[in-house]
Amino acid sequence: MTTAVSHAPLPRGTLTIDGATGELQPGETLFDRAEALGVHVPTSCVKQGKCRECLVEVEAGAELLSPLAPQERHLEGRFRLACRTRLERPGEVRCHTLRRGALRIETEAEGLDAARLRLDPAVTRDGRFVLLDGEPLTEAAGPLHGLALDVGTTTVALRLHDLAQGRLVATRSFENPQRFGGSDVMARIHFDGVHRGRLLQRTLAGYLARAITSLPADPLTIYEIVVVGNPTMRDLLFGLDVQPIGVMPYRSTTEAALREGRASSSSLSVDARRLRLPVFPKARVYGLPLVASHVGADAAACLLATGIGESETLAALVDIGTNTEAFLGNRERLLAASCPAGPAFEGGGVRFGMPALEGAIEGVRLGDGGEPELEVIGGGTPVGLCGSGLVDLVSELRRTGRMNAQGRFGDDRHVFPLGHDLSLSEADVNELAQAKGANAAGVRVLAETYGVPLARIERLYLAGGFARHIDVDAARRIGLIPDLPAERIVKVGNAALLGASMALLSRSQRVALEALVRRVEHVRLETHPRFFDFFVEGCQFEPFGAAA
Repeated sequence: MTTAVSHAPLPRGTLTIDGATGELQPGETLFDRAEALGVHVPTSCVKQGKCRECLVEVEAGAELLSPLAPQERHLEGRFRLACRTRLERPGEVRCHTLRRGALRIETEAEGLDAARLRLDPAVTRDGRFVLLDGEPLTEAAGPLHGLALDVGTTTVALRLHDLAQGRLVATRSFENPQRFGGSDVMARIHFDGVHRGRLLQRTLAGYLARAITSLPADPLTIYEIVVVGNPTMRDLLFGLDVQPIGVMPYRSTTEAALREGRASSSSLSVDARRLRLPVFPKARVYGLPLVASHVGADAAACLLATGIGESETLAALVDIGTNTEAFLGNRERLLAASCPAGPAFEGGGVRFGMPALEGAIEGVRLGDGGEPELEVIGGGTPVGLCGSGLVDLVSELRRTGRMNAQGRFGDDRHVFPLGHDLSLSEADVNELAQAKGANAAGVRVLAETYGVPLARIERLYLAGGFARHIDVDAARRIGLIPDLPAERIVKVGNAALLGASMALLSRSQRVALEALVRRVEHVRLETHPRFFDFFVEGCQFEPFGAAA
């Protein structure tokens, strides 16, 4: 007697990755199904688990997936390697790569004096020879290209320039793939200390390599790269030990060498081949100098772009981000401070928070009936709330009396619904309160150290992609920025990337910047006697620093 054997198909699952959805077979990897759906997943080892670049962040269905493979032991939280992760049980899996769509990253600056741009690059041509600082680098025909690179904690942006004409050729941007090591610099420092093998550097280098090869130019015609970023991000890219930045007195090894007389600058310079970047092998990769402590090369680039260190006008510059840098002064005296704001401005720590990608709510208005009117990047169905939308929403809650100065909602509710299964909780509001509290305290400490009231500030420059898209009235209402007249406030976009471009295009600008950073007075917020009081007051959702 023959027993019938059932060949019923195993139950299948579904995978939604970067907005594409399809069936996911038992035992199938996320990478293979993503490829079948037309979603590009970064890799340089052809799905062997060696490059560790095929990162995905699992939003739902993690319990349906295979356990961590040996190649994934460095990952924590919701991150997996797509080539090592398989479906084990049927159900719905939702995830995204770290290349979701096109990030809205500011690559242009505005409100600044274009006449300050100069063209005297380090890379020039003499007949058939390409010169670097006047010395022969190679014998080659063709154009002369350079890259300006801004490595942020959350995002990375680069600009390709024609060095002979100073012309901007192309721009690329992407999420910083090092997010698997934590959302802030201290988490990245800890990760890099625990996990050897320079995983953070290698992952970023892989993503940079793909961005460079996607540019409309032969990568071998790129002869110089100028890098800006906070000290941790800059030094991770260059492969330096970042552990000293995580402990008092929070100094890069390059800053320590400068202070101890072992170096003449905190800038960095290496050949591109050492960083495994697919450009001309002997191209110079130049990291701009640091200011001090956590005030890094990106802040120095902002100084270069705005020119506040050369002006007689008393100005403040605030580059708002995961780690906010603030400056106050003019050509006579210039102060700087680092404000550890955290990731709330970029959607981190907020339940439905997200970067400024398609589907993010970037603007909110509340009518008399309380129904929110939402402005969504891309115009489709909202899937989350980015930083500018968070500021807008909290400002509207204050304006309409639905939230008090302490961040508490009325009517015994602790969650405010936005529709589309999205909401804002008091815990989310608290994340924003602490982030803006650090910023407000930093600005107030600088003003008190300088010896002027905030009302004396004649120009307030707001730098960074987040600041570019916030509503100034909303930001003043909730105490995110000083309550100065609107005509004194200038949103300048990505001043750090502009400063990197200026340094790329001008050797004389670099020399001037090296001198400028040395005269900046670094103010340690934690040592100021009123810092804690300023921070507590800054956590209130009320205006501060009003000018007559």
